[in-house]
Amino acid sequence: MTTPDPDSLLAEQLLRLTRRVHRIQKHHLEQRDLGVTPAQSRLLRTLAHYGSPPRMADLAERLEVVPRAVTTLVDGLEASGMVRRVADPANRRVTRIELTDEGRATLRELRGARRSAAEEILAPLTEKERAVLGVLLDTLVDTEVSKRC
Repeated sequence: MTTPDPDSLLAEQLLRLTRRVHRIQKHHLEQRDLGVTPAQSRLLRTLAHYGSPPRMADLAERLEVVPRAVTTLVDGLEASGMVRRVADPANRRVTRIELTDEGRATLRELRGARRSAAEEILAPLTEKERAVLGVLLDTLVDTEVSKRC
């Protein structure tokens, strides 16, 4: 009998955790009945990080998706009144996306849902374990970013 590969076991644990986090966050979103999909939620959070309304191409790049995917997300959010398309004052051919007041209110609710989900996920850990996990996750995230640059 061969011994299990520790990296394979760790990879499986990470994948299981990712699925669990997604499932719990989705549940918390549905409980608040915001009418926002996880992908739309991600777009709203990303949009909030810009100082001025970005182009859809900028959003696609930041989200690491094709521009068509952003168009579909923006269409749904615009229909819900959470974002609006605005003309670029310097170039009328360019369209920018901005949050509406309703979008900002939804974003506040989304943040609450994410906090609730995080509390549920992290409940079994002590404060010390949470701190260690935070350091480990920062190391993994920072490593991924530095390799792409």
